[in-house]
Order: sequence, then structure tokens, then C-alpha cells
Amino acid sequence: MKITLIGGSGFVGTHLITHFHKLGMNKVLNIDKVGSTSYPTISLIGNVLDQELLTEQLYGSDIVILLAAEHRDDVSPISLYYDVNVEGMKNTLAAMEANGITRILFISSVAIYGLDKNNPNESSAAEPFNHYGISKWQAEMVLEDWYKTHTDWNINIVRPSVIFGEGNRGNVYNLFRQIASGRFMMIGKGNNRKSMAYVGNVVAFLAFLTLKQQEGYNVYNYVDKPDFNTNDLVSLTGALLNKPIPTTHIPYWLGMLGGYGFDLLAVLTRKKLSISSVRVKKFCAVTIYDASKVTKSTFTPPFTLEQGLQRMLETEFNAI
Repeated sequence: MKITLIGGSGFVGTHLITHFHKLGMNKVLNIDKVGSTSYPTISLIGNVLDQELLTEQLYGSDIVILLAAEHRDDVSPISLYYDVNVEGMKNTLAAMEANGITRILFISSVAIYGLDKNNPNESSAAEPFNHYGISKWQAEMVLEDWYKTHTDWNINIVRPSVIFGEGNRGNVYNLFRQIASGRFMMIGKGNNRKSMAYVGNVVAFLAFLTLKQQEGYNVYNYVDKPDFNTNDLVSLTGALLNKPIPTTHIPYWLGMLGGYGFDLLAVLTRKKLSISSVRVKKFCAVTIYDASKVTKSTFTPPFTLEQGLQRMLETEFNAI
């Protein structure tokens, strides 16, 4: 089986290639608009916006794993979300069809459900609140429409919750970095629960689907249970880092006001900052998701959630 990752030079893709190699699956190609520092010899420079080049590069592949996406909170211009995430999906499908490839594994997101939802499962309504979530949902709709006329294809969609792990530089890493620096301040009451996913488990599940789920149209939420509330997550992280956690909580309204201030500062300085109103809103929101479809399958995560947290903290912050 020749496996081609599109957008595999980043955090999840690098871990996934490593996992495939550990399984002895070495016929792997990575196509990305930026080079891979970890796997340069199996990587090509390409772009989901260039259908002609993509068609050439996918030749001989048996399955495509689509990771490429615009996902940051501050992408500009906004049209990039739709160009890359939606039009990129259309270009990928056209390039696959030209090469007779009938299997795709698409990494979507729980962002399609929106915030503060009541434990949505795979059949729950999509109500995304930002352009990233909207564009991911539109990409899924492209796949759904495609399957109506390509029922012989195998389409697997995975909607992971926020992914953390070694090498991550997203919102979870920023939270841990603030705690490690001793400058962390809790916004809101901290009772909101958070679904999270450790990268070691996510890539193991993606490999599981690659090997085991080779028929039909399938959608999965991916979450590592249990769902910590923010207070518990911060306390556990502080304990592992041996850092005190302030007992004073900043009111939500004040935190949002500060977030808007950072939004304005980012516009004036033209810099991407680690704090914004969107990130404050996401930090304080309830973001829990039902993953019973995965737990009822034969997949077994190799790590517990606490083990994942400890592995990341040991690697990134020298936690003992």
C-alpha cells in the first residue's frame, strides 16, 4: 500500500509518518507546500491549490490522507480558509479520480459543531462559529456529495478535538507555556469541561483506519477520555510542572475585554499574538464531544490522557 499524506510536514503529519514507520509501513509520500524537516527524503513540494501538479504527484498512490488546512485563528485574508480547505478538497478529489485512487482519509475537526454544545456525536447538527469550522464543514459536504456518485470509494472522516503533544505549538502548548512561566491567570470559573486528544493516540487511530476501515463512508469524533474541566487540567499541569496556580480568577467579561485589546494590538502591529478574543472565548467554552463510536470499535488507544500530558510536559518543559 502506497500512502500519500497531503500536508504532512506539520505537527500531526510528522507524528503520523513516524507511526507508520514504526509499523513497518515505509511506502509513504508527503506532499506539502513547505518542506519536512523530519522526513525530507520522502517529501515533495506541492499545494492543494495546484490541481495539475497534485495529479502528477499522486500517481501510484493507494490512499490519500488529507491533512492540509488553514486552521489558525488569525488567518488573513479570510478567503484562504475556503480556498485551501474547500477548493483544496475539490482539487484533491479530482486529482485522485484522475489517478484511479478510491480511498481518502480526511482530518476534519470538532469545530464544525460550534461552542458550548451538549456532547455532540457524529450525527449532531453542524453549527460552526468561525471560518475555520465553516470551511471544514463545507469540505465535508464536498465529500458527502462526491460519495453519492462514487459509492465504490472508501471515505473516512475523523473529527478530532484539540490535539496536543510533543512538537505542538497550538493553544494547548500556549496554555502550558503560561503555566510553566508562572504568569498564568485563570479566566472565568474554570468549571467548563474540555475534550482533548493526545497526538500519539490520534495517529494510532488514523493508522487503524488506514489498515482496517477500507470500505464505505465513515465519520468519527476522536477524543481521549475523561474530559477534564479547566480547573482540573490547569491543576494537573501545575502539579506536573511544580508551578503554583493563582487562586484568583479573572471575570469572563474582563478576560474578553483584554482579548479585544490584544486583537486591536495585533492589527496595529501586524503581528500574530498568542492571546486574542477568540482564544479567550474558546478557553472558557464547554467543548466536550461524544466519542463512543471509537470506543465501541476494536481500536485501543496506546496512551491514557494523563500519560499523554506527562509525555508532552516532559519533552517540552522538562517536567519530572
